[in-house]
Order: sequence, then structure tokens, then C-alpha cells
Amino acid sequence: MSDVLHHAQLAVVLVGLPARGKSYIAHKICRYLRWQGVAARLFNAGDYRRQLLGGHQAHDFFDPDNPEGTEIRRRCAMLALDDLVAWFRDGGEVGLYDATNSTMERRHLVWEALQRIGVPVLYVESICDDPAVIDANIVATKLHAPDYAGMDPIEAARDFRKRIAHYERAYQTIDGDAVSYVKIIDVGRQLVVNRIHGYLAGRIVSLLMNLHVEPRRILLTRHGESLYNLHGRIGGDSSLSPRGERYAVALAAKVGELVGSDPVRVMTSTLARTRRTARHLPGVAEAWRSLDEIEAGVCNGMTYEEIAARWPDEFAARRADKLRYRYRRGESYQDLIARVEPAVIELERQRADIVVVSHQAVLRCVYAYFMGRDAEEVPHLALPLHTLIQLSPQPYGCDEVRWELEPGAPNDGRVPGSNRA
Repeated sequence: MSDVLHHAQLAVVLVGLPARGKSYIAHKICRYLRWQGVAARLFNAGDYRRQLLGGHQAHDFFDPDNPEGTEIRRRCAMLALDDLVAWFRDGGEVGLYDATNSTMERRHLVWEALQRIGVPVLYVESICDDPAVIDANIVATKLHAPDYAGMDPIEAARDFRKRIAHYERAYQTIDGDAVSYVKIIDVGRQLVVNRIHGYLAGRIVSLLMNLHVEPRRILLTRHGESLYNLHGRIGGDSSLSPRGERYAVALAAKVGELVGSDPVRVMTSTLARTRRTARHLPGVAEAWRSLDEIEAGVCNGMTYEEIAARWPDEFAARRADKLRYRYRRGESYQDLIARVEPAVIELERQRADIVVVSHQAVLRCVYAYFMGRDAEEVPHLALPLHTLIQLSPQPYGCDEVRWELEPGAPNDGRVPGSNRA
């Protein structure tokens, strides 16, 4: 990972009325940055309120004419802000401050606190006036949140709409040319970008341009068993073994069962074993070089036993730090995360079901992003051969289902070399 990611600091301050997807956006940004190896942390003012007061507070607690409620909410917001500042002083790189921050006065207070420690601020404001979108967000997220646990859904929705009305009375949108901000309008229909500076802010904007909330399934699978798998060799461009050919047929049948007979978008690497695995799927496969297996450099085509015998120090270095170790004339997992990023962004943008047929190291990166795993975890994730993984993105995470497509056969990925990358 480049040094710029490890020395820059940035505060991302969320702005918007309730039920506009601020927390969804904040979680997405935080997950994306941590996947890239950035020290990022989320500070949610509502969590501080719940820790102080417990669960549900009736809508009148949020009435700006309620002095007690206003003071408590201000205190909780300041506790979150104090912890955000402490995070930066301890070396944190990106802190996300998730609150309504609905007035210019409150935003200026946050800005002043961060200016004192020299941390630049990027405001991310979510604006939506579509009643259908707001109602859908209330049903999908707010009624299942701790504030409304155990409440009748109709009563909870009524109370939350009254809470929104209280905030609307005092809400002030971001205005002016002097501040750095992104405005997300109507769940991504339009983005307004102003004064974006630096690598981190630019990457965040790129992510936000591709986010959406439409449901879809992402189906991930490694290629079928290859001839190199049989001999424990890494890299190369070998074709499938007979067992791998059978998996290609079983995969197409399972995908057809899940998505029907209509063509589905298919992404593969450029290597023969992924393209052959995908050839029976209902759709024309797109070969992406960014989905090619990790480059093993001078170790390409060797077994791990051969590598250990020829370069014992290199073999030991890789075992000691699998994330950062770079094969001679090859890649590290950190390099791979950067290379895979365009494919991940494309998967975020995609609105229909999609199948990705790739390689273990690559799919570890993709899986880690959608499942909210940190970069350090990526090289150790278990993704066995001949297993189809269905990921269904949700507001604050991702649901997962796995199918082993060879009942009774050894599908734990422990054939020589098949579960290593």
C-alpha cells in the first residue's frame, strides 16, 4: 500500500436528515478504507446517546424546543467528537463522524475542533425528498434499529416520522464554495462535488459515485480444479482437470437454478481455467485482467516445497507476513487489493445478479471487501475449491450462503496447493 495512505489524515463528516442513508454511507466508506489498509474508524453520535440513555426515546426528545433533550443530544455529539479528535491524536488516519450535523452552527463547531489538530474535513451530505425512498429506508433499517426494538412497526414508523419532522424544522443544507463536500442527491441520482483535495478524498468520491441500494446477488467461485492444482503448483495458465470440468457443468446448473434461464453477467480473469469454468454459464463472460491470480514472479509454476528448498528465507518471510510479502518480480496481497479495486467498484455499481469466476487470492480480496474484513485478514480467508458463495448486500453488511457442488467429495480445498495463494 502506498505511503500516502499511511500518513494522510481526513475527517469525513456526515450531514443529513434521518432516514437519508447517512449511516449506510458511513459504513460503506469505513469498510472500503479498512479493506485498503487505512486506519479508519466510525463514530456514531446515536450510539453515544443509546449508551447514555438506553433504547428508545420518544420523538419529542428530538424536538428543538425541548431544552433537556437538546442538551443531552449536544453532550452526546461532543463525546463522539472528543473521541474522534483523540483517535486522530493517536495516529488514526480517517475518522468518520456520523450524526445529523444539521445546522451550520454544529458543522462549524466540528470543523473548529478538527482544525485545531490540523485534520482536513470532507462533508458528505445525503439529500432525499422522495417519500417512497424515505419510507423504504425507514422500513428497511430504522424499524430494526435499537431505538425501536420490540415496538409495534406501525407505531415505530409514526414516531420516527415525527422525529424527522423535528429535525426538518432546523435543517440547513451545506452552502458556499469554501468547504470540501460531496452532496449525494436522491440515493446517487446526482452527485455535487466541491473542493475535493488529496488521494483519500478522491477515492471516497469514486466509491460514492457507484453506491446504490438496489438488491442483487453477487455469486463468487474459484475456477474448477486445474492441472496445476493436482500437482500443487502455483500460478501458471493450466487448463482444468476432469474434476474441474465436471465442476463447470455443476456450477452452470446451480447458477441456472438460482437466477433462471435469462443471461446473467459473468466476470472472469483472462486465464484459461476461469474461462473454461464459466463457459456453460448463461451469459457471455467478460475477461478482466484485474481478476487474474496473484503474480508469483520467479515462483510461478513452482510448488511451495520447491520454493522452501530454493529460497528458505523468502519462504519464511512470506509465512511471517503474508499480507505484505511480495514475490520476487511478483505481487503481494497489498498489491493485489489495489489491482482488484476496479472490479470491486464495478460490483458495487452493478444492479443485477452477477457471477465472478476467479482465483483464490483474488476472491479473498473481493470477499473481504463485501464482508467487512480488514486487510490483515485477507490472506487467511477460507475459500475452498468447488464452492459457490452467494453474497447479498444489505444496508449495513452482507448476507452469505455457500454451496458445495460435489456432495460427498472432498471440497475443503486441501488437495495439494488448492487452498493456498
